[in-house]
Amino acid sequence: MVDQAKDSQNQTATARTMGFQTEVRQLLHLMIHSLYSNKEIFLRELVSNASDACDKLRFEAIANPALLEEDSDLRIRVSYNPDAKTITISDNGIGMSEEEVISNLGTIARSGTKEFFSKLTGDQQKDNQLIGQFDVGFYSSFIVADEVVVRTRRAGLAANEAVEWQSKGEGEFSIKAIEKSERGTDIILFLREDSEEFLNTWKLRNIMQRYSDHISIPVQMEKEDYDQEKGEAIKSGEWETINQASALWTRNRNEISDEQYAEFYKHISHDFEDPLAWTHRRVEGRNEYTQLLYVPKQVNFDLWNRDAAHGLKLYVKRVFIMDEAEQLLPMYLRFVRGVIDSSDLPLNISREILQESRDVKAIRDGATRSVLSMLEDLAENRPEDYKIFWTQFGQVLKEGIGEDQTNQERITKLVRFASTHEDSEVQSVSLADYIARMKEGQEAIYYVTADSYAAAKSSPHLEFFRKKGIEVLLMSERVDDWMMSFWSEFEGKKLVSVAKGSLDLEDLTDEDEKKRQEEVSEEFKPL
Repeated sequence: MVDQAKDSQNQTATARTMGFQTEVRQLLHLMIHSLYSNKEIFLRELVSNASDACDKLRFEAIANPALLEEDSDLRIRVSYNPDAKTITISDNGIGMSEEEVISNLGTIARSGTKEFFSKLTGDQQKDNQLIGQFDVGFYSSFIVADEVVVRTRRAGLAANEAVEWQSKGEGEFSIKAIEKSERGTDIILFLREDSEEFLNTWKLRNIMQRYSDHISIPVQMEKEDYDQEKGEAIKSGEWETINQASALWTRNRNEISDEQYAEFYKHISHDFEDPLAWTHRRVEGRNEYTQLLYVPKQVNFDLWNRDAAHGLKLYVKRVFIMDEAEQLLPMYLRFVRGVIDSSDLPLNISREILQESRDVKAIRDGATRSVLSMLEDLAENRPEDYKIFWTQFGQVLKEGIGEDQTNQERITKLVRFASTHEDSEVQSVSLADYIARMKEGQEAIYYVTADSYAAAKSSPHLEFFRKKGIEVLLMSERVDDWMMSFWSEFEGKKLVSVAKGSLDLEDLTDEDEKKRQEEVSEEFKPL
């Protein structure tokens, strides 16, 4: 149990009351009323945040060892008080200054916030998934608590520069200066009456072992001894680690269950859904690194914003360096989540150095190949799952045809289209499927682009091709015209727009048909 009395001196300082940012108030309302069916995520989120705080301290201490304050054994502790009906999550990580408390706990400083709220539907299941994408983090406390107190001191600041934040999640919070002898953060949750089932050692341990076993920071609970006379468990005052406390990606693949892979994905992505696929491998040679990369099941709300922060978590020799290291994968793979842990990069590497590093380019190329291999395996061996992938992320993958000449051929084999053969808006036709159905004498792959599937399907340019039973690919996404400007052939066969220029139909038509097709092309050229 955190000794809340020990640091209680000088806590009579005047508290300032401040209002939450509008978006925070909306989010709190949604969380309290929408996520009650999945209450236990609060513990996953708060332990995950505590782990991040320890990672950040470890990183900052590389340049400034004094931040460790002669306490280099980083840990997270979870305790509960059945009488006070509180749960406390404590860490001795980086902590927060007053300015950081106001910024991190009072506002959502994230691009795409308005877009996020505009996509909420009122459908609880759909909104749950969307909220999960938004990285609810700390605010998940209010799913189970009607009051939350945060007591924190940033590493390097004096004991009397600590801060206490308090809120009941009703639109405002208070903040005041306190004394706190130890650096780090204590989060004290005053539980709602309907959440008191969490005041139980077995339940808390079970949740944390399921959600936090992969975290590299020790997660601890107080040992309990059973008192025969009293017939109850008595806290011993000794803390024990309840997770493996080793980074998941450093373990042997054969020792990791699918459930553990899925929980680690949820830890780094804050997604509520299991991932669709993942790849985990150690690369040795001139560049040594480990990669654990995931493909999600659903699109993130800010995926279409190329300016939003996207990227992988970067570690060097198991030390966390940065989030959203976009240099580790090309932009067209920005949907991928995961971790790269390098043995070669310097610990003090910056985003600027990342852009210029040959080692980073080698890691990026290797990670790109791994993701494409994962998608190829998905397409070949799990076609139903690949359909899910393509529906969610196909438009983004298409960007790779114009942006990645090295891997263009591999990407083209992964692209799927609607076509006149399927008579469906579903994009399920590969170019290999198309070629297998080509008519005798047909030398080209034909396609049409339009603003919508309906417009493509009803294009007057298709009349001749339907009559001859020649399949035409129907393209109706914004990226398609741009994509086709970089893509002229596939396996020796030209890709030809039925709406642009004269068509070489010598082997497929007689003179009258050829003349009619040329007239249609000329008539609708302005379209």
